[in-house]
Formats: sequence, C-alpha cells, structure tokens
Amino acid sequence: MPDLTDKNAIAFSFAELCSEAGVEIMRIYDTDFENRSKDDNSPVTDADEAAEAIILKGLEARFPGIPVLAEESFAAGFRPEIGAAFILVDPVDGTKEFINKNGEFTVNIALVEDRRPTAGCVFAPARERIYIGGTDAWAGGHRAGEPVRLDSLEKIRTRPRPQAGMTAVMSRSHADADTLAFAEARGVSDRISAGSSLKFCLVAEGRADVYPRFGPTKEWDTGAGHAVLNAAGGAVTTPDGAPFLYAKEATEYLNGAFVAWGRPETA
Repeated sequence: MPDLTDKNAIAFSFAELCSEAGVEIMRIYDTDFENRSKDDNSPVTDADEAAEAIILKGLEARFPGIPVLAEESFAAGFRPEIGAAFILVDPVDGTKEFINKNGEFTVNIALVEDRRPTAGCVFAPARERIYIGGTDAWAGGHRAGEPVRLDSLEKIRTRPRPQAGMTAVMSRSHADADTLAFAEARGVSDRISAGSSLKFCLVAEGRADVYPRFGPTKEWDTGAGHAVLNAAGGAVTTPDGAPFLYAKEATEYLNGAFVAWGRPETA
C-alpha cells in the first residue's frame, strides 16, 4: 500500500495525471466529435472514455492497491470494493459544457480517507487553469501535457465574508428553485454562473463566497473540488450544517444537497 501521508505530493501527482489526460481530451475537443447517451441518459463522449483510461493506468502505477471509483467504469458496471481510502475520478466533469464547447469542463481526481476528501486536483484544459489541493491549495495557468511546476502556481485562500452580501456561484446547467431560494435566504447579493467543479474552485480562490447545490450529483463530481476548497480554508456541509461525507455505497455514491462555503458559518 503506498504512503498517503504527504497530501500535497499526492495532489501534485493527481495534477500530473490530469495534465496527461488533458492532451487527449483537447485533441478530441478540437474535432467534430459525437456524443452518446448512457443508461441514465447522461451524455458521454470519446473524451470521457479515453481520459479515464489514461488516468486509471497512471493511478495503478502510482497508487497500487488503492481502490478507484471512476465515473465511466462505474457506469459500465464495475463496482470496486472500497476501503477507508479510495480515489474518485471524473475524467470529464461537465460533459454538457464539453459538448457545447464553452470550455467550462474539468478533469477531477480526489483521494478520500475516512469518508472525507484529503487531496485533489481540478484541471480545466480548455481554460488552461489548474487547481491543486492537499494540505495547501494552489492555482495557476497550465497547458495540457506540460509538467506541473510549483513555481508557476500561486497559493490560494478563501476570502472573508463581505459585509455587503455574499456572492454565490451556481451551476450553469443545473440551477433550481431550491438553490435560488437558499441564496436569497442567506442574503446573497450577487451571482456567478459556472459549469463543472469550477464552482468549488471559484470559492476556493476567493472570487465567490458560497456554492449551494440542491440538485443531484455523484461523489466523483464533487470530491476534487471539495478537496481544493478544504485546502484553501473552506468547507462543504449539508444545508443544515452537518459534515458532507463520502463512501455512500448504499446510494451508489449519489450525493444529497450540499453547500460549499468559502468560510464556515462560524468563521
């Protein structure tokens, strides 16, 4: 079993795999690719499958023996037996954004330990921006396939809550009435729309204060962004303030409602 104590090193290892997968993702993105529907009617493209194959191969080499829960292999029927530590992979988070070619899709890899994400990477290859979170959090410009260099990144932290009202970041594809009602009740004065797990990252780097989500997600959609936000000083809770936990095998890793905070409500 590999050593999992150095969370920053793990997060940077994930970043290297995200960068490698990003090369194939962008190659397909720049073609007239076709999209298909999975059994749950969600879209999938060749980029999802090609990127996942690259990431899974890299994880097996770097983290042998750690179970991996990956979106496309899970959809194909693979159900790994997870333990106290496992890895979540979403090879293209925001497939709708990928199909619409608006650039707001990401590659997500996260380590979960004792039901909480402890290291992760979110890479937006079309936007050439990467977010890395372990014990600390970083963000910066990055092109797919290039080495991930610490000196090209900046440390990020969440911002204090503004006196004049919070800025909420919401899903470009999935905002709903419950989300809007929550934002209004909490005195949100401004809203930003974004796709994929970039919403967590906008909160992590202090461009927004809260990301409420009442619609359905899966654990691989949220783990990496959650890890980055934790490392930047934020937190993810249920709407009533309880910890937001992972390893929900009984629901096939379906998440309930959550709120990602730049600063915890007690801060």
